[in-house]
Amino acid sequence: MNTYLSEQEKLSHPYYRIMELKGDELNEKLNSWSRSELIDWLCWNDRNGVYTDEDSLPEFGNILSKERAIEIITEMINEP
Repeated sequence: MNTYLSEQEKLSHPYYRIMELKGDELNEKLNSWSRSELIDWLCWNDRNGVYTDEDSLPEFGNILSKERAIEIITEMINEP
C-alpha cells in the first residue's frame, strides 16, 4: 500500500498548502484559523510535540495560546 501523497494531493490538502505560504499571506491565513485548528495542525506536523490542553497542562501548567501556536507554526514553516 502506497502511503505517500503525490504533489497534487499535497497541494489540495490544507495542512500541506499552508506550508507553501510566506510572510503576510501565512500570517493572515494562520490568524483566520481557530485555536483548535492551529493545535490540530501542530499535532499533525509534530506528533511528539506537546500541544493539546490535555498534554500541556500537566507538562507545563498552562495551555497553548492561539498567539503562541501561530508563532510556533510560523517558525516551523520558515525554518531552513
